[in-house]
Amino acid sequence: MTRKSVVLTGITTTGTPHLGNYVGAIRPAIQASKDHNVQPFYFLADYHALIKCQDPERVGESTLQIAATWLALGLDTGNAVFYRQSDVPEITELAWLLNCVTAKGLMNRAHAYKAAVQANLESGEADPDKGVTMGLYNYPILMAADILLFNADRVPVGKDQIQHIEMARDIAARFNHLYGEHFVLPEAQVSEETSVLTGLDGRKMSKSYGNVIPLFAPEKQLRKLIMKIKTNSQLPGEPKDAESCTLFSIYRAFATREETAATRKLYEEGIGWGDMKSRLFEYLNDHLTAARERYEALIQSPEKIEGELREGAAKARDYSRPFIRTLRESVGIRSLGGT
Repeated sequence: MTRKSVVLTGITTTGTPHLGNYVGAIRPAIQASKDHNVQPFYFLADYHALIKCQDPERVGESTLQIAATWLALGLDTGNAVFYRQSDVPEITELAWLLNCVTAKGLMNRAHAYKAAVQANLESGEADPDKGVTMGLYNYPILMAADILLFNADRVPVGKDQIQHIEMARDIAARFNHLYGEHFVLPEAQVSEETSVLTGLDGRKMSKSYGNVIPLFAPEKQLRKLIMKIKTNSQLPGEPKDAESCTLFSIYRAFATREETAATRKLYEEGIGWGDMKSRLFEYLNDHLTAARERYEALIQSPEKIEGELREGAAKARDYSRPFIRTLRESVGIRSLGGT
């Protein structure tokens, strides 16, 4: 039987999913989960979350919200393997094996570590490593373990993550050289078509800017946030540029081609900002209502989510347990006889 191509995606559990997350990452991943020609792995990266977030309640809450979001939006868990990183202990075991073959010099070149050091130097800190935890420093090795444990062929990432895939390849190649051919060398899959939404203030929608619209915000909150979106001072009746407008960019990310064209014409005819905000609210609310109801039901029944994650972890471990046994054998961690 021909091995299916493996595609792996991790979601860090530190925030509440927003419209930008949905358009840029969640929607295409959910669509990909239904492709039975590949084997998709989607995991909640809760160990990665600990690198930046030391708030236990936030990590737990985010895990619940993200899992509920993906399930409410129709993730195909019959085809995709959907699991929590911490439920697969072979990941952290592999991370240690990879630590033992990874050069410190390689880690010194990681962008996140270099940025932290540079920030310390620019602020006049005597210790360039101030505030740098081993979690941050070793992040690329844990990411490599996430990928290599399932021999992922492709890893969809943003351009800022390409270096980590290259590092995973370097680490895998070194391990293979020392202990035999165990790992596939993964490829970064970067989509040039990934949509980037602007937020309430016109900048990229990001929780770090505090300008996000939560994906499943209640109806009243959704309306309030849309009404806060920054626009210019043009009056109703004045022709407006749709392409530079945050309202239009959000609408276009959800609308059909025909609906987008019709709305662009309204801009040319001078639609008022209040009318466009109301139009956007009504459209988004209609689009998200059914999924929001499923999301709220799941949030109220966390045991259902837990069941899905445990089932996914069992599927993941059907692969990871025999593979880690092979890797232990290859490095010399072996039984001395008997059972």
